[in-house]
Formats: sequence, C-alpha cells, structure tokens
Amino acid sequence: MTTPSYSSPSADGDRFIRNDVVADAHNAARVRDEFATWLRACGDIDRVRFSDVVLAVNEALANTAEFAYLLKGGVGTIDVEAVRDGDNLTVTIADQGHWRESTPATQSRSRGRGIPLMRALADQVTIDSSALGTTVCLRFEQFHAVQDAADDAKVG
Repeated sequence: MTTPSYSSPSADGDRFIRNDVVADAHNAARVRDEFATWLRACGDIDRVRFSDVVLAVNEALANTAEFAYLLKGGVGTIDVEAVRDGDNLTVTIADQGHWRESTPATQSRSRGRGIPLMRALADQVTIDSSALGTTVCLRFEQFHAVQDAADDAKVG
C-alpha cells in the first residue's frame, strides 16, 4: 500500500543530508548512527522521543537496504534528508529500487513489522512508490519536547 509523499518542507531549519549511500546493512547502520548524532546536537529532546525517531528512521533504512534492490542484484543507493523546521522534523529516505508488495506467501511471523512500527512511532508516514523508486517520509511533530525533572530523577 502506498500513499502520496509530502511536499518538500521549508528550506529553513537545520538539515541532515546523506546522498548516494550504498544500500547495504553496514551503510544503513552507519547513516543511522550519523543521524542519531545529528539529532542529539539539535538540542533538547526527550529520550523516549529521540529513541522513537531513531528507531523509525532505522526501520526505513533497513527496509531499503534489504529489499529495494533485490531485483537489481542488491546494487543501489539510499538518499536521506532530515529537515528540522521549528518543532517539526521531517525525514525522507529514498531509493531507486523496486517496491516489494507483501503477500501471504512472503510474510512470516517474525518479519513484516517495519512499516507498522514506523506508523506507530512517527506522527505521519507516507510511502510513495513508483517505477522510479520508493520514498518514505516520516514526520515528527513537537519533537523538541524537553524531558521533565521527574524523568531526570529516575535516570540519576
């Protein structure tokens, strides 16, 4: 199932951009770690919200690395862009691969949870698939919610 992607966010705000990253598990993990470092540097963010954002982005990266280029012999790239615009964060993960529709024959009990997980973690998710590739857009609203003192006391 696909839905239209979001229009391009405003050019204002901080950006994280990685283009033409080789789509494999190692590079997906590296980009996830670089994104997490960038996100930490964006300022105060609740630890739970931070984990939700990084996990949702990781799922999109992992899906691209694992599935997008199966029909092309596993060779392809991933483009990632995150834009912070006020208290909103929009992360776009794009590939030039082929969308793989899930069918009962390809589903298993231990697989197929990535997209539902992204939908549960992000405020809005769109997946736009065409012959040119797939774009996953994750939107997080009010992502700068600062953790309250009671949460800090629990960690200390």
